[in-house]
Amino acid sequence: MGRAGAGGAVDMLMLALAALALWTLVIVLPWRPWGCIERLEVDRAGAESVDDVTVLIPARDEAAVIGKTLRALSASNPDLPVIVVDDQSGDGTVDVARAAGLHKLAVVSGTSPPAGWSGKLWALQQGLERVSTPWVLLLDADIRLAPGMVSVLRRKAGQGFSLVSLCAEPCWNGVAARWLLPAFVYFFKLLYPFALANRDGSSVAAAAGGVVLVDRRVLLACGGFSAWRDAIIDDCTLAAHVKRAGHACYLGLTRGAASLRSTDMGGIVHMVARTAFVQLRESWWLLLGVSTVMALAFWVPVVAVCVGGASVRSLGILAWLAMAACHVPILRYYRRNLLAALVLPLTATLFLAMTWYSAWRALGGVRSEWKGRRYRRDAGRSPDQSGS
Repeated sequence: MGRAGAGGAVDMLMLALAALALWTLVIVLPWRPWGCIERLEVDRAGAESVDDVTVLIPARDEAAVIGKTLRALSASNPDLPVIVVDDQSGDGTVDVARAAGLHKLAVVSGTSPPAGWSGKLWALQQGLERVSTPWVLLLDADIRLAPGMVSVLRRKAGQGFSLVSLCAEPCWNGVAARWLLPAFVYFFKLLYPFALANRDGSSVAAAAGGVVLVDRRVLLACGGFSAWRDAIIDDCTLAAHVKRAGHACYLGLTRGAASLRSTDMGGIVHMVARTAFVQLRESWWLLLGVSTVMALAFWVPVVAVCVGGASVRSLGILAWLAMAACHVPILRYYRRNLLAALVLPLTATLFLAMTWYSAWRALGGVRSEWKGRRYRRDAGRSPDQSGS
């Protein structure tokens, strides 16, 4: 028993050391995946002309939010061409869009996605065929842009970027949103370090689909949306195609774009499950590997603090503090409660559970589900549509 106990203590000591080493590595990485350096805000610099930009908005059952989105565009850029593709909505989305009063609004009645297409990408493709300007701003129907934000995006593109994408600030309505959504952005930044995504020659390519300004010529040269018609993580796939074609991309945070979509715990679970297992290439081995790393990073420090001896407990405390320190910058950026950094192990556990739920759902043949459409794992089939 004594030897077994001693062996267990040594094992726990090694695990605590490994957890501390892991978080130390994250902190010292030169591209600082935990930082908030890459950001683009509305400023007082001279307004960039947006005469060469068309806004393209795919909309499926967005009556609750699209009016606010369009009125925000009209307030700062009343003459901006806007194309709304109505993706077979059944809630009056078209009526709300037309009532927003935009001078140059075109509403396209979308058709059912052909076999092999995701609904959003098919809607975007139908809208893209009607765009004639050099630049197209892909905007989700629930994203409200601050006055001057389109000009800021266009100015950034003028610095040599063929694609400029921004993570819109989440809607903070509800306890679940205020707790979990900063961590959602944080984990996205760990998975796709913005500094690497913005670096020429780096294999990391990423975008945030809510706000994407892209060079129309480059987009068409990449094959348009048909080149990745079945992509579930369509924003990062778009960035990968643009980057592989030799063009520069930029991804950053912003407070100048805000989501209008409130979401509760169930909504967050559904949002994560929609892409989590696909992100892991639908590989159970990758899922097990990620689970192991997350157990080391987030669970071992807690166990070390709770049941370890003095040395193990000290290492656990240091690892836990390093973990929390990495989460603080995004919490400060979004002006959230910094105490959320201390419960990151619980937060990470919830996101891991959502990822396993995504994988469990895939066992039933469902790659993803969104807005009443189910995307099956077998290739070549159009999405099953329920509730539409």
